[in-house]
Amino acid sequence: MLLLVTSASGVNGAGHGKLLAFNELGELLGPFSEDTRIIDPRGLGVEGALLFVNSGSDRILALNGKGVVVRDSGTIVGLNPGGGNFGPGGRYYVGLRTARTVMALVPTLDRPGELVLPSPAVPFPRGFAFGNDSTLYLASGIGPNGDGDNTILAFDRERRIKSSWKVDDPELSPLDLAIAPNGNVLVSSEHPFGASDATTTIREYDQKDGHLVRVLTPDRETGFRKPRGLRFGPDGNLYCVSQDEVMVFDFANGKCLGTVVSLAGLNGQAVTFF
Repeated sequence: MLLLVTSASGVNGAGHGKLLAFNELGELLGPFSEDTRIIDPRGLGVEGALLFVNSGSDRILALNGKGVVVRDSGTIVGLNPGGGNFGPGGRYYVGLRTARTVMALVPTLDRPGELVLPSPAVPFPRGFAFGNDSTLYLASGIGPNGDGDNTILAFDRERRIKSSWKVDDPELSPLDLAIAPNGNVLVSSEHPFGASDATTTIREYDQKDGHLVRVLTPDRETGFRKPRGLRFGPDGNLYCVSQDEVMVFDFANGKCLGTVVSLAGLNGQAVTFF
């Protein structure tokens, strides 16, 4: 099984601009695919034997285990995709950075996408995921221009805001969001966003009411700058990709297990296993 990371490029990151593959030892194997349609990749999703990639070319691609593109949504004007997750109805959901909402697409990628929430849903989306009861959790953070807010919203099955779920955490500045095996909401956070001395953490919130449960912090020997994508691995550990590395945490006890990948200029956006 490979550990895959999307690395941003250009003005949004000046990184490698590739979908990179690493082995179980964290060694770089090179690009998982050299397909020219993969540009400044962001979100990733896995469904069966296919890997879905959100490309900066305003399209969604599905790749097989050999890195060959087998499905292509074609150019979707104004897509500007961020993160990706599979959710209700077996559809592939994509965060839209310009429209500031979430779109759903059938996994065949042969039909137009459907907005799940009105545009704009939040000032600046910073990750989303679905709970076991189909609740949609959407993180709202600070954009590159400094606008936005720092909170997480919960939407019920009818996509109405759940007033019973509220995050009150002055040290939160979300960058990605995931659902833990226990159903709680996890967020990678950099507070204040963009500051050279920002505090970087992974924060866990109760699935029922949004109160802060605990804070996972890296050990002192690691950089852990600009934490982004969160994913649980097949070993049950929590992986978080950041500026130059991929960190791993033992979620059960919250302990940081160290760096599994170290690569200068990685500027990671999403991580998954495939």
